[in-house]
Amino acid sequence: MVTSESTTPTPDVSSKKERAGWYMYDWANSAFATTVVTAFLGPYLTNIANNGADTDGNVTVLGGLLTFSAGSLWPYITALSVILQVVVLPVTGAIADRSLYKKQILGVLAYIGSAATICLLFLTGDRYELGAWLFLIANVALGASVVVYNSFLPQIAVEKDRDKVSSRGWAMGYLGGGLLFLFNLIALLMGGAENQEEIARWSLVSAGVWWAAFTTFTMLWLRNRPPLEGVPKGPVLTDGFKQFFRTLRGLKAFPLTLLFLVAFLIYNDGIQTVIALAGLYGAEELGFELTELMPVILMVQILAFGGALLLGWLASRYGAKRTVLGSLVAWVAILVVAYVMPAGNLGLFLALGAGIGLVLGGSQALSRSLFSQLIPKGKEGEYFGLYEISDKGTSWLGPLLFGLAYDLTGSYRIAIISLIIFFVAGFLLLLAVPMGRAIRAAGNTPPEKL
Repeated sequence: MVTSESTTPTPDVSSKKERAGWYMYDWANSAFATTVVTAFLGPYLTNIANNGADTDGNVTVLGGLLTFSAGSLWPYITALSVILQVVVLPVTGAIADRSLYKKQILGVLAYIGSAATICLLFLTGDRYELGAWLFLIANVALGASVVVYNSFLPQIAVEKDRDKVSSRGWAMGYLGGGLLFLFNLIALLMGGAENQEEIARWSLVSAGVWWAAFTTFTMLWLRNRPPLEGVPKGPVLTDGFKQFFRTLRGLKAFPLTLLFLVAFLIYNDGIQTVIALAGLYGAEELGFELTELMPVILMVQILAFGGALLLGWLASRYGAKRTVLGSLVAWVAILVVAYVMPAGNLGLFLALGAGIGLVLGGSQALSRSLFSQLIPKGKEGEYFGLYEISDKGTSWLGPLLFGLAYDLTGSYRIAIISLIIFFVAGFLLLLAVPMGRAIRAAGNTPPEKL
């Protein structure tokens, strides 16, 4: 761990090197979102669960306390990880706002998550419950670390630069995640069908190593910032828990910020569910092999890099809110195509992946920059703690709905189309947010185009 440097107050702008350090954490942790969450762990853990299932295809967890279909393990465990984050993440944000060592908090969380990911090396045979626990630890640590990471954004970029800086961070994330995934895809294609499971397991491990290695550059280049004016002083741990409840009560004073947050939590829950379960849907419902699925997922990462920059450019011309609304319409179309497409149609699946890639990064990057302008100064960490409940790699209502739909109907198609409600509801709520008034109400200055 890098030792702390001076925490003398500094302007809320940053050097190119410091921004590079901030971007680098997106590069580092996106390997987990891509290789683990989107690509390999869903199908791999489901296969491990099938190995341990009873004659009815069910698995048990917590010493037999819960029993459900092996095919529902992955969406259920994804949902559970985010339910835990509902408490952990806002508290983490409140602690980060008070600490002189915010960068070190980021590092500790990142290394815990990466270590749990590396331990997926032991996910073999029928050890599905081990895999579930390791994913829980890694995903909660990821979410908590990104809360701290996001809270740096208002301190390294002034309001007019945040769309650009946030979009570049997301673009770097998709580029980094895609690069590691390319290496893993090459290994998968060269390894032969008989070695697919072994390669998938080592690919999971590689994501943990990548995450830890590149986090080190963030620790070297990003510098601590002092707590902003208006942040209460006191013991960071106990005050962090107290502040979580004060934050919830305080949101009543910023109803438009709350409305945006609710809209984001809803539509981004749908986005994250589609990303987390795309591999499972492609393998189990559409019948694609890993060697067919993985190139499509790589294409999504490449296009997401360009898509984040493209939507950032569109936001500069038409406003971030309008651009995000347009992306939500595209997500509805994507789900409809996924529902009606025939099994085994690789060409249509490629087109579907292209659509996802183009809207994925931009819709999330612009949402982050919009939200950063709706936060009262001095409350960045705690507000981003609430925001991160449904940020990169995390969602809970979507996977829960998906798992229940599959459990009740046995159809992944019904499960996937059920997610359309998140995008429709999120669109309507976001449409109702007057962004200029909301930004001014939080004490910030709106950009020229919203």
